[in-house]
Amino acid sequence: MDHSAHHTGTAHDHAAREGNHGHAHHDGHTAGASWSTAAKATLHCLTGCAIGEILGMVIGTALMWGNVQTMVLAIALAFVFGYSFTLFAVRRAGLDFKTAIKVALAADTVSIAVMELVDNTIIALTPGAMDAHLSDGLFWSALLGGFAVAFLITTPVNKWMIGRGKGHAVVHAYH
Repeated sequence: MDHSAHHTGTAHDHAAREGNHGHAHHDGHTAGASWSTAAKATLHCLTGCAIGEILGMVIGTALMWGNVQTMVLAIALAFVFGYSFTLFAVRRAGLDFKTAIKVALAADTVSIAVMELVDNTIIALTPGAMDAHLSDGLFWSALLGGFAVAFLITTPVNKWMIGRGKGHAVVHAYH
């Protein structure tokens, strides 16, 4: 059965086949990405998110902002840094700025959103973590624990998306 009608571009085709050697699933989608590919994509995304989120926490704390303002800044910076890692990589590969932004948004939006939702929920629900200072072990254990759980939850999401030629799969054509 010809599945070429389901694919509109070479980047999609290349990324959808990666990790599954082009074997089709019964529903017309490819079988899926490898766990290794999904973990690497998630780690790439988590790195940018972690830098942005920690920077936001440091800035909010230094400015003596409240919890809500600090968390909003941290989340915003997590998205900025998460997108920028992909943006710079695809720009180095030769994409123009407008196309690079589209690729970064398509590659990372769901991953960053899931990661930030999980991580910040854990921090908010950990007793005392929101009021802990940067020098407190509770602050860092809640933050790093949140990142670890976010990684574990986001990796299967990325695996599912990459296997369907979405999410981080759109970047694979440019690596």
